Amino acid sequence: MSLRKAYFLIFLVLIVDQLSKIYVKTNFVLGEEVVIADWFRIHFIENEGMAWGTKIPGEYGKLILTVFRIFAVVGIGWWLSDSVKKRHSNYLIAAIALIFAGAAGNIIDSVFYGVIFDDSTHNLATIFSPTPYGTWFHGLVVDMFYFPIWEGELPSWLPIFGGKHFAFFNAIFNIADVAISTGVGILLVFNKRAFPKH
Repeated sequence: MSLRKAYFLIFLVLIVDQLSKIYVKTNFVLGEEVVIADWFRIHFIENEGMAWGTKIPGEYGKLILTVFRIFAVVGIGWWLSDSVKKRHSNYLIAAIALIFAGAAGNIIDSVFYGVIFDDSTHNLATIFSPTPYGTWFHGLVVDMFYFPIWEGELPSWLPIFGGKHFAFFNAIFNIADVAISTGVGILLVFNKRAFPKH
């Protein structure tokens, strides 16, 4: 795969990711949900940018996370360029491009959203607001896709979790997360094709 094709894939993922986030941010109040089907909902949440809403504690936790991600994306970008130069497998190049696009998509939220949007807690957010909710590098990542395939009470005879409420799949995510997961999935499932032995 050429670098131009990899860039096109990255651009496509970033456009779809950002358009979906901006749409949800400006048309949903935080916590609002639209049920598409029993197993698929659009549910607007925001988080610090780590899986399942995990955060680095402390005053500078969010800044540290954002800066770390920027350095990681620079490294992934170098890996992509180097892999294209060395004519590595298309599986590897596509996977790296997807991971790069996903990471960059969530970095855009973290770097810019705090200064271009106002708060979504009780009102629809407006873009380029004169009263933004945060500062540079302190934006929250927008998530919206929710697939509660099964939800209910677990049987009481199960050890540890018995009798408790359980939802599968309870993660809420975005297009950038899908791109990262797909890229990692390609590396795992097509490992021998991504890293062929010469």
